[in-house]
Amino acid sequence: MHYRQIPPPDHLKDQIRYFWILESHTEDPSKAFRTMADGSPGLIFQHPDKGVMYQNDKQLPGIFVYGQATRHAEIRLTGKFSTIGIYFYPHALKSIFGLNAETLTDSCVNLDLLTTERGFRISEQLANIETFADQIDVLASYLSQLITKSGQDGDAAMQHALFRIIQSKGGISLVDLREELQLSERSFERKFKQYVGVTPKLFSRISRFQASLSQLRSNDFDKLSDIAFGNDYADQSHFIRSFKEFAGFSPYQLRKNATEVMENFSQLIK
Repeated sequence: MHYRQIPPPDHLKDQIRYFWILESHTEDPSKAFRTMADGSPGLIFQHPDKGVMYQNDKQLPGIFVYGQATRHAEIRLTGKFSTIGIYFYPHALKSIFGLNAETLTDSCVNLDLLTTERGFRISEQLANIETFADQIDVLASYLSQLITKSGQDGDAAMQHALFRIIQSKGGISLVDLREELQLSERSFERKFKQYVGVTPKLFSRISRFQASLSQLRSNDFDKLSDIAFGNDYADQSHFIRSFKEFAGFSPYQLRKNATEVMENFSQLIK
């Protein structure tokens, strides 16, 4: 199994963190993986002749866009898989597709259903291209066209709120942030959910979880309580409960039962 990460072209750097490729050249009945809540939506294309992807035993479309995850999920890949993914920034569903991000939270949509003009199916176009580099070029061009069509100028207030929450690793006071933006609690929550897909409070919790996960990955601690207190959890038990909510494992179980193939995507160890 081989994983690669590719930076986006300059004109898409405000919407895309990176493209990624995951491929296997060996026939395998099934490989099991687990995703985690990571604060970002994405796009996945699985070549139809080289494998099938399932989420919680439900077959996924050949190409789909997914929204914010509020919990972990089980993914299964069968056959010789050939997968391209896009890791978007949190606001991308709105800025690229013109979607209310909340409609795709913990869900996904077949991208071909969003590209019905003149019978165009981007999955068929990608399946007929031989190299990953050319497939990525097609996806980048397609997304650029969508951005032009959507005409979304972005929401400066919500983009500022996103930046402040991420910068603080989920630690900023939402009351202070709301006052800074001069928005009522109800308006702030409504706008943020449309722009990002989840409430500011939940996004802050996911950001804090991701900060603790990064510290766990880097082994930058002596004991788990160091991570807990360093990321403003009330105590170690609070940290572990939150970690299990978003990762599906405790920190100890994650290291024992899974191998991280790429960021927030781990292969389960049988």
